Amino acid sequence: MKKEDSPSIAEADAANIDAFIERVWSEDGLADRTLEAYRRDLEALARWLAGRGRSLHDARREDISAYHGMQPAAVRSMARRQSAFRRYYALRSRETPGADDPTLLIERPRMPRSLPKALAEREIEALLNAPDTDGMLGLRDRAMLELMYASGLRVSELVELPLAALNPRQGVLRITGKGGKDRLVPVGEVALGWIENYLASARPALARGRQPVALFLSKRGEGMTRQMFWTLVKRHALRVGIQSKRISPHVLRHSFATHLLNHGADLRALQMLLGHSALSTTQIYTLVAKEGLKRLHAQHHPRG
Repeated sequence: MKKEDSPSIAEADAANIDAFIERVWSEDGLADRTLEAYRRDLEALARWLAGRGRSLHDARREDISAYHGMQPAAVRSMARRQSAFRRYYALRSRETPGADDPTLLIERPRMPRSLPKALAEREIEALLNAPDTDGMLGLRDRAMLELMYASGLRVSELVELPLAALNPRQGVLRITGKGGKDRLVPVGEVALGWIENYLASARPALARGRQPVALFLSKRGEGMTRQMFWTLVKRHALRVGIQSKRISPHVLRHSFATHLLNHGADLRALQMLLGHSALSTTQIYTLVAKEGLKRLHAQHHPRG
């Protein structure tokens, strides 16, 4: 079936999807990208059901199972899709007396457990030293890299950071993370020093007399994007011999967490710094630290 010939979404289904998205946004504070993905998943299901004379309202377990079988996806995409369906029908069941939840007995996909990738401390040191800080863009890059590693920010948090979020006197940032939740994150003396150098020497030139909201500015005087930051991370990594497949902006966050644990940080404190809502999310870094110890033992112990 051609895309232009695909069934349209029933008016009632469209209204119910809108109401659901508004409800989970207001109650759970989900990120915009998650909400957009949920909407796409539910709209795709509604179109598929419409082509078979059904709707979201009267979908059965057999319909949901058949849809999953006929619309293959990667494991993570499948898990997100099922999450959208389960949330939608759970809410409908609570608010509509007698309504069945067609997702209850559907088996969930098993997510592969992959360990976060982290760079060695010497590699991080080389990466941080890579930018040429004689120029204003190099000074900006150094400040961004130092802050990313010092505070374990998400990429989106880093590039969207407003100037007003920085409190240099206390050496902390106020970060608005996933779900709109705020947290205070220490910056560290070294990173704060580079940020202050950037604010004094580079940012005014990049701002060109204007008053941009963003802390870190592009050469056009506008806020940075995730793609811009990824490009500069990759460029500086290649300069110091770090292969591109081993580096990404998120690797700096993973390295921050892993290195803190290696030096004795408390897991609960790390959870707060990273902005994880559940401790189980943070605990995966203990596995990274254990794997590093195993490799160290195998490499240097005479009976390793």
